[in-house]
Amino acid sequence: MSLELKLSGKTAIVTGGSAGIGLATAKALYSEGVNVAIASRNQERLDRAVAEIQSLPTPGAKVIAISADLTKAEDIEKVVSTTLAQFNQIDILINNAGSARAGSFLESTDDLFLDAWNLKLLGYIRLVRAVVPHQKSRGDGRIVNIIGGAGRTPRPNFLAGGTSNAALLNFTKGISKELAEYKIRINAISPGATATERAETLARQNAQAQGITVEEVKAQNIQSIPLKRIAQPEEIAALALFLVSDLAASITGTEIIVDGGSTPGV
Repeated sequence: MSLELKLSGKTAIVTGGSAGIGLATAKALYSEGVNVAIASRNQERLDRAVAEIQSLPTPGAKVIAISADLTKAEDIEKVVSTTLAQFNQIDILINNAGSARAGSFLESTDDLFLDAWNLKLLGYIRLVRAVVPHQKSRGDGRIVNIIGGAGRTPRPNFLAGGTSNAALLNFTKGISKELAEYKIRINAISPGATATERAETLARQNAQAQGITVEEVKAQNIQSIPLKRIAQPEEIAALALFLVSDLAASITGTEIIVDGGSTPGV
């Protein structure tokens, strides 16, 4: 049986879309004929991402880049208004922009926590709030929050990110029933270790905090994964594609964990 996603002609916003999981997801959507607006802070990286995406074969889709700092409410409004001005609709939102430093809790500051919460937790919430009225008026919407395994399995060296992720899981599940009244589906993907630049940065930070080498940190990570492999960004993108398609029409308020079997709970 062929899987027909039927996404051609739709419009998506992908935050953190210039690299890693965000870029992989933007490419996957574009290849299905989805018009894509990618948002991140760095214009140079955005320009490179747009060139990569436009090099892909596509049935008439377009891609635009929006430079935005998603810790700022006015920039979130800019992302939404620019997308609407260009494409006149927003069918899909992929919330993916977020980062938090790894390191010892006793050496952390309030700013370390506030930076993580402002970008990821409040950034996701504000974007959902900004996009939903437009989806509500169309009687259809698909939202995927890329969260992370630390929201379910806390790590002592990643508490700023973990607390943000835990709150986003609560938000995603909590808001899903209200959005369902308007035929808007919202789900979460929680990746474990994934082969991205962000993972490389975290490995360096953890190595510094533990006083070991980056290679030792990576070896520890692999050893803790039952499948003994790191996920690729394209795997997360493929799952996001499924969740925003009509093949997942009865799935909302759900978290799907992609961590090679690492999560110990149910």
